[in-house]
Amino acid sequence: MHILVTGGMGFIGSNFIRYHLKHYPQDEVINLDLLSYAANQLSLADITQLNYHFYQGSINDLTLVQEIVQQHQISLIINFAGESDVDRSLTKSDVFVQTNVAGVNNLINVALKENIPRFIQISTDEVYGSLPALEFAAEDAPLNPSSPYSATKASAELLLLAAKKSYQLGINIIRSANNYGPRQYQEKLIPKAIIAFLKGNEIPLFGKGLETRDWLYVNDNIRAIETVIHSGKIGEIYNVGTQKELSNFAVLQAIAKNLSGDSSLIRFTRQRPGHDQRYGVQTAKIKELGWQPEVDFGLGIKKTVTWYQTNRSWWDDKNYR
Repeated sequence: MHILVTGGMGFIGSNFIRYHLKHYPQDEVINLDLLSYAANQLSLADITQLNYHFYQGSINDLTLVQEIVQQHQISLIINFAGESDVDRSLTKSDVFVQTNVAGVNNLINVALKENIPRFIQISTDEVYGSLPALEFAAEDAPLNPSSPYSATKASAELLLLAAKKSYQLGINIIRSANNYGPRQYQEKLIPKAIIAFLKGNEIPLFGKGLETRDWLYVNDNIRAIETVIHSGKIGEIYNVGTQKELSNFAVLQAIAKNLSGDSSLIRFTRQRPGHDQRYGVQTAKIKELGWQPEVDFGLGIKKTVTWYQTNRSWWDDKNYR
């Protein structure tokens, strides 16, 4: 298999590449990444296989994407590329539209022109919007995004579904819960908190921190993606999550406990606009393919904290562009 991974220097993309090359060493993996502020080349600096190739560039660069697809005879595109920070989307929505919508449209056009049989879009449970307690969204639930970020991810999905219907493009969409784990950029809650505790800095938390999320260890999500690649039905959407929830405040308390940190460093701040109270997804479809989450939050947060403790050079700001 010849796979084009877009956004492969980011959090989930880099973890996917590492996992895939380890378990499927016969495949060729091509990584296209713009190297924007959240990308870190150290994430894949030790990958030396001859069947791994890196290109710096944008998914909006039609010529570059076509050249890569033709040169490497790509048979599968997995799109991890995208802007993902909700806070930034509230002030820079045009950047999110350009990358998350126009960029995906560009990849679709290349896939159609070059007859690429498979396109997997990595999306988010945030497209469903905030849900009441004990309610879990199935894959056919209405999309109800609350932020420019989730709105652009939903828009990308609609473009892919239209390409499926109009041109029979072989797509899959994976809507995953909040990922955490090694190599996540520090704008996100968990790495931000770990690094702040390690430095003895204050940790801002919206409102009272009572919003709940389904926290999914990144390697469990990678296994779900691999399950869809090898066993998923083309054309289907798959939710991925643990169906176990924790409040943001409880997450910070768990991090503090693992680091013997001072929970008084948590500083409650004004709520941001449109902040969703809760996400939740049904996961029966992905489980029918044989996938189950393996890492519970207690173990996952311990592994994550340890990784950031022992890889300080990775999260030093000088390694980001």
